[in-house]
Amino acid sequence: MSTTTKPDLASSAPAKASPAKPRRGLRGSSTFNFWLFTGPFLFGLALFVYVPIFWSAYLSFFEARFTVTPDTFIGFDNYKYMLTNDDFVGSLGTFTVFAAFIVPTTWALSLGLALLVNRLRFMRAFFRSVFFLPTACSYVAASLIWKMSIFSGVRFGLMNTVLGWFGIENIAWLADPNPPWYWLVIVTARLWLQAGFFMILFLAALQNIPAELYEAAAIDGAKPGWQTFRYITLPQLRATSTAVILLLLIAAYQAFDEFFNLLSKTTWGRPPLVELYYKALGESQDYGAGSAGAMILTVLICVVTLFQGKLLGFGRGEESK
Repeated sequence: MSTTTKPDLASSAPAKASPAKPRRGLRGSSTFNFWLFTGPFLFGLALFVYVPIFWSAYLSFFEARFTVTPDTFIGFDNYKYMLTNDDFVGSLGTFTVFAAFIVPTTWALSLGLALLVNRLRFMRAFFRSVFFLPTACSYVAASLIWKMSIFSGVRFGLMNTVLGWFGIENIAWLADPNPPWYWLVIVTARLWLQAGFFMILFLAALQNIPAELYEAAAIDGAKPGWQTFRYITLPQLRATSTAVILLLLIAAYQAFDEFFNLLSKTTWGRPPLVELYYKALGESQDYGAGSAGAMILTVLICVVTLFQGKLLGFGRGEESK
């Protein structure tokens, strides 16, 4: 007589998954992971940015010629010297002229390129990449191309060749500061280098404008073109425009490569950073005066940036507009 055995339901039931045990040790510590990824960056930032800033502030109060470890405290004498130095004050005037040229022209060109690219229905990514590509180029390389090929000052240079077609004599673009043709060389070089970057910022802002605003404007009778741009597009780009202008102004203060490579060792047309470079690393190697000038320039950048941000409403909330 055969007997059947009753199946064991308990053994056939799927076993319950045991809860995952939290990781222990260093790999399970969020604090350890945070410092693992951010520690090298913070160390490099402190070593190459903050330490030089504090050391420069320290040197500005000492007589530091041909040494970075001075022992003669002179107080604010370096600051008095730099504020009464004609070369340094003149470099601030050079910056003012440079900023008056480069800030509005770059703003207008980058915004115009963004409007054109935004209206494209095909190959938008291609043109966006083409206009952005010069941003990856070195300022030194671009300056040498502008100096040796385009504005070389000889009749075989590109600009003089084009002008020769219209019967215009050769122009020494970088040799004679009177008239100051070098401004055209410097401004065009920087326009080519940085307009693509700010175009990307404007393009991102344009793509975030709600389409309903343009539809409502069309229903209200607004004509496409200047009216739509003036009353809808431009107000919606206020925050981006303010940020772009602030970035352009700071970049103008920090101009160095194109002036140093295009104007070589001339005594005219020097912006503040080039003047400080020759002051600290030139024949006198006055690190104290150079550091004082750097501190003055830093304070000036902060004051102008905060004033312009306040004037243009940077960081202002939507409710206060």
